[in-house]
Parts: sequence; C-alpha cells; structure tokens
Amino acid sequence: MPRPSFSSQLLTLWILIAVLCGLLSVAVWLMLSSALSERVVAAKQQAEAACTAVASRYDLSMQRSGETNVDLMHAVLDIVLIQTEGIEGGFWSRSEPASKTVNGFIAYAFPTYGGSGVKRDVPEAETPLIVRALRSTSSSGQLQAEVVTSGTDAVLTVACPVPHHADLLAWTLTRARPPLGQYGERATAILASVLAVIVVLALFLALTLKRWKRNLMRLEQALAPDGEFEQGKRLERLGERDLDQIVDALNRYGERAERLKRVANALDRQLAQAERFSTLGKMAAQIAHEIRNPAGAMRLKAENALAGDGARREAALRTIIEQVGRIESQVTSLLALTQSVTVQAREVDLQAWLDDIAHTHESRAESRHVTLGVEVAPHATQPVFDPAQLARALDNLLVNALRHAPSGGIVTVRAYCAVTEEGEWLRLEVIDNGSGVSPADRERIFEPFVTGRPDGSGLGLAVVREIASAHGGRANLAEDPNMTRFVIDIPWRPS
Repeated sequence: MPRPSFSSQLLTLWILIAVLCGLLSVAVWLMLSSALSERVVAAKQQAEAACTAVASRYDLSMQRSGETNVDLMHAVLDIVLIQTEGIEGGFWSRSEPASKTVNGFIAYAFPTYGGSGVKRDVPEAETPLIVRALRSTSSSGQLQAEVVTSGTDAVLTVACPVPHHADLLAWTLTRARPPLGQYGERATAILASVLAVIVVLALFLALTLKRWKRNLMRLEQALAPDGEFEQGKRLERLGERDLDQIVDALNRYGERAERLKRVANALDRQLAQAERFSTLGKMAAQIAHEIRNPAGAMRLKAENALAGDGARREAALRTIIEQVGRIESQVTSLLALTQSVTVQAREVDLQAWLDDIAHTHESRAESRHVTLGVEVAPHATQPVFDPAQLARALDNLLVNALRHAPSGGIVTVRAYCAVTEEGEWLRLEVIDNGSGVSPADRERIFEPFVTGRPDGSGLGLAVVREIASAHGGRANLAEDPNMTRFVIDIPWRPS
C-alpha cells in the first residue's frame, strides 16, 4: 500500500489542529457564555425559595407568635439550608434589644460551609448588603433582594418577612459563581491560554512548513531533468538541517560521479588509443604483406632480366609494371579509406551517369565474356548526390562483380526510387550470378582488409560503405540465394 504524500500528511495535520482549536474554542465559549445575569437569576430563585422555606418552617414550628426562640431558629436554618449547596442565612429583628443582637442579627447558620465546624458568625464583608436588603423588606413588608457583582462573581442576598411575627425577618445569602465552581474562572483562563499557545504554535508551524516546502520545491527543481544537478552544477545549501543533509549527499554523489566520469573518459581515451595502435598494427602488417609480395615478385623478375636475353627482360619489365600497378592500387584504396569523403551533391541525370560508368567497364566485361547491362526505372526523376564519389563506389562494386562472374555470366547495374517509412531513397544495385560470398565473410565483408581473394586488398567495399555513409545512406549485401546483390541506399533528395 503506497504511503500518503507530503501534501496529504500536511493536510491531515492541519485538520487535527483545526479540530483541537475548535474543541478548545467551544469549551471556552461555553464557560464564558454562561452569563452572569443568568447565574444571578438562578441564584436569586434558590435564595428566595430558601428564605421563604426558612420563614415558613419557623412560623409552623413556633407555637406562640411573638416569641423569639434562637435554638429553634438555628434548627430551622440547619434543616432547610443544608438541602441547598452554598446558601447561608439567618434571622434579623428590629425590635430586639441591642444587648441581645449584633446589628439586629438573632441567628445565623451556614450548614454547607466547607470549613471545619459549624459556621455561626455573620460574614462581615457582606453585612452591609444583608442589612440593606433587610431594611428594604422591613419598609415594604415584601421579599426583597440585593445584588453586588464583582467580575464574574456576584453576591446575592434575599430578605423576607416571617409570617405572624412582627419585625422578624429571615434572610439568605448566596454567591453566583462560574459554572465550574470556584476554579471555573481559572480553568477558563488556562484553556484560553492553551488555545492561544496552540494558535501561535500552529502559525509558527505553518510558517516553518511553508519555508520547508519552498526549499523542497527548490531542491525538486534542481533535481529536474534540466535542473542544476543534471547540468553538473553544485547544489547550494537550503538552510534546513534535514534537506541540507540530502544536498550534501547529492553534492558528494555528483563529485564522485564527475571523478568516475573523468576516469572513464581517460580509460576510453586509453582504450581508443590502444585500439588505434592495434588497428595501425594490423594495417601496417596487411600493407607490408600486400606490398612485400609484389616487391618480391619484381625483385625476382629483375634478377631474371639481368641474367636473361632481351625477350626475358621485356617479359620481366611487363611483370614489374603490373606489380607496380598493384601496389599503386593498394595505396590509392588506402588513401581513399583514410581521407574523409566530401560530398558535393547536385542533380544528376541517372541514365546518362550510369551509361558512362558502364562504358568504362565494357572492355573488361568483354575480355571476361560477361554481359554488362544497365537498368533505370522509367519514371525516376533526377536524384541529388555527388556523382564523382558515388561513381567510385560503383566502380569498386563493378570490379568485384566482373571478377567473380563466370565466363558467359551477367552483371547488371540497376537504379530506381525505393519508398520506405523513412522517405524516398535512391537504390543502386550491382548484381552478378557468380559464386557469391561465403556465410563466414558476409558479416565482415565491408570491413577494411577483409577479402575473399588471395590477391585482394579488402579496401574496395570499405570505400563503398564510407561513400554511402557520407551521403547519409548505407551499403549492404542483400539476402538473395540465387545471385550476389550489393545494394547502396542514399536519400533521393537529401535535406
């Protein structure tokens, strides 16, 4: 299973960060969205219910109206207020002597107080608020509430009259705190801080990944097929530790490849030089062999001529002249092979050009009793090539054909336009009905010094191949079991 791409991994990471930020945002929003006014309303309802319950329970528990029973008051406060978390309260009277009360407070209880022991002391900080609510109720004779807010907290007190007890009031006090209790505000601040840190880290990560991706794209461009690395240039470091390790490794690889390339080039030059020396050695040996044989024959004939009469000297001189011609032919073929072929192409009248070449070889064909013919396709237009160079190639092929054709045989030069997938080609064929070429020599027959005759130089067909190649074409021996057919293909009108 293929691994996900870098872009997919980056997208997944961003989705996870977005989900986490969303969850934290929802949590902070829920904490902050619990409005203080809503919490005050809920706390007021609880405090009013508790105050009414305390007043009613005391009225029902008191057998005689007008009396003050502090113990009963504490008992009622404990029983009622213990049922509601976070609510404290007490009784207050304007008519009790100052010696028996503190600011009119008769009884007080906070059953759900979290400290040790029972809390019986009226909270001093909230006393003014409680007194204000009590006086408001005493004046109006109805339940009254007072609220003081501070930040996300609110202190709420409720005062209500006790039925059938003149000047006796009950009161309750509670606090509207954040949803998570006394640590809610701190938790909200912590979550908000965590969210801010995550957002900052996400931005930092985004900038870092953006820079990393930009450097990765630079490295990818440098490694492209036409990039700096393919051009052999040294890659610059990107400032990213991980990517710089890759860049350094690639630079080391490039340097090592360049060293190996230089070594390979040096070995190629040494190999080419060794091949040239080997070729030159073979060529020198072949040339020495080709020249030594005629030279030995000439020396022998010259010695015979010096020791013989006039007729012997004349025969010896003819032999010497023939051997000199043989040496001259070898040297000429060798020079033609070693010198580059310069093509000077022009339009050529194919029929007239082939007739001139055939006419040059008619005497040799007659002496060997061989019929020499020329065939030109009737609709062939004038091709473009170098007539002099291509005539040299055809001369070599005709000499070989006339030499191998039997007495009474036929040698034919054929020319026509061959159409292939590569375009139009001028095809020249030299055909004879001789013994043909042995299978062992077919693959190497166009190489220099490869010949099937004891007196051959092995250079003629090599010259033919060089001339055809200089025209942008090729020369080959066709696969034909009934005859020997050498073929030269060159473009009909080269570009």
